[in-house]
Amino acid sequence: MKFAFVFPGQGSQSVGMMNGYADLPVIQQTFQEASDILKQDLWAMAGNGPADDLNLTINTQPLMLTAGIAVYRAWIDLGGEKPAMMAGHSLGEYTALVASEALSFADALALVRFRAQAMQQAVPEGIGGMAAILGLDDDIVVTICRDITSQNTEESLEPANYNSPGQIVIAGHRNAILRGIEMAKAQGAKRAIMLPMSIPSHCSLMQPAADKMKQQLQQVALQSPKTPVLHNADVETHSDATDIKEILVRQLTAPVRWVDTIKAFAASGITHVVECGPGKILAGLNKRIDQNLQQLSLADSEATRQAINNFRI
Repeated sequence: MKFAFVFPGQGSQSVGMMNGYADLPVIQQTFQEASDILKQDLWAMAGNGPADDLNLTINTQPLMLTAGIAVYRAWIDLGGEKPAMMAGHSLGEYTALVASEALSFADALALVRFRAQAMQQAVPEGIGGMAAILGLDDDIVVTICRDITSQNTEESLEPANYNSPGQIVIAGHRNAILRGIEMAKAQGAKRAIMLPMSIPSHCSLMQPAADKMKQQLQQVALQSPKTPVLHNADVETHSDATDIKEILVRQLTAPVRWVDTIKAFAASGITHVVECGPGKILAGLNKRIDQNLQQLSLADSEATRQAINNFRI
């Protein structure tokens, strides 16, 4: 048995998402640590919302980082072994770097808050967006994006997340996305819907944010990860701090290659993939990518204890 951990990003948050872990002291201790650093009561926000506050990017990113690290600490505290590899979906890549001891928790909290602000400022409200395309081959979606961008050089549309076979998220200018949705439906997409996100993540519109992150990362200490981390942009592991910083900058404008990430786990001998954090979104995606990989979600304290017991058998 060889297992990897994956950490969720934006989209897995919900009001009450940490309620199932409330019996584990290390969970609340981690939230208190983060709240002290950010001068904001993250535990109250996770438990009570309101949802509008929870879903603001500037809140969601540090909140999901804290949730992932809290659950990872709980796993270790309960006697769980360290994974052979790690990865994180978008924002979750920062959580993976903290869990791998490449980046301190305090530095990561400051970084993801800065990242959220930079992303929000990169594109004015109402200009950009994202949409999910379900039921089309990747090549067809890529062609749609290319055709729309070539028709109007002032607007762009790009694949942003390769989440699972037949599920791609596209990002870019809002008008281009609306045309992309119509073209995808005409090509036979099962669903093509706008997502409730004003920030067009993982596309060229994030270049201003990437430039800011490059400057910010120069001030942050990074170490070689003690557990290999597969990165979103190139599906490679990096041990050099400079290389890690470069790939974190590139991550903002490059698509999340999640399908390739899960396939790389399987190719390296991983047999079990454990989603570390609230929700089960990644486990659902992973099942569609490779049905031979066993999926576990540490969605509450009972699931965490059960997973640890299963791994001891």
